[in-house]
Amino acid sequence: MQAMHRPAGEEDDALAADFAARSSDGLGRTYERYKVLLVSIARHVLSDASLAEDCVHDALVRAWQTPGSYVPQRGSLRAFLASCVRNEATSRARSNARRQERERRAYLLEPVLPATIEPADPIDAARVRVALDRLPEDQRRTIELAYFGNLSQSQIAELLGIPLGTVKSRVALAMRKLHAELAGTAS
Repeated sequence: MQAMHRPAGEEDDALAADFAARSSDGLGRTYERYKVLLVSIARHVLSDASLAEDCVHDALVRAWQTPGSYVPQRGSLRAFLASCVRNEATSRARSNARRQERERRAYLLEPVLPATIEPADPIDAARVRVALDRLPEDQRRTIELAYFGNLSQSQIAELLGIPLGTVKSRVALAMRKLHAELAGTAS
């Protein structure tokens, strides 16, 4: 409780020393001292309060668990933690954007077959069957359920007990392979 009677600068210095030394209560005290600032930084980048709180937690724990990550001689604990949180939030935002773009592309993906293939043509139908047979089992099964079973990607995920993102990835990979094979550019 003596920390409450110290000036803010001294309190920050003591907290920084405890954090660097990884004292038993240093992490909790650090979180309490800087949580408003750190959550604000993360929320600015992520635009979501819940994601921001998770980000702050993960960034603080990572910094705490990495001996020597914070060196008081290099700068204030406040600046160090703000940088850690900003970097973590930026990484998460980029990762989320990449994931959403992959999901968007997979969702919009339609079968891309050369315009000259007519489904009624037995020769072309045989080419499609051969191309399907060359796919890895998990990709072929997903394509069969989607196009021949007329199931949505969500339904396939539920039926197979796998994440929706996995289904979308399998469909996207399979469609690229089928397109390459049927267009005659398979390597």
